[in-house]
Amino acid sequence: MKRVLAALAGILGIAWLRRRTTTPAPAGADPAADLRAKLAQAREAEDDREQFEAGETPVDEAPDVADRRRDVHDRARAAIDDLSSDD
Repeated sequence: MKRVLAALAGILGIAWLRRRTTTPAPAGADPAADLRAKLAQAREAEDDREQFEAGETPVDEAPDVADRRRDVHDRARAAIDDLSSDD
């Protein structure tokens, strides 16, 4: 009898969770209109792309990776030397 009650409680719990998670869409909402509005907003934001990319460094003007790595290692060695000389 305990198993039957446990199974019934489990089934009722699952049914309650299913009903709770599936909410119907509002009657007045039109998903297509919402998507059209988002698309129009995205098209307007496209004009800001040039301004956004103006602050970036072009690839051909970026510093060489090897030079940057060497600089980082040199600064790390200098910091280690400063720490070890304080002893």
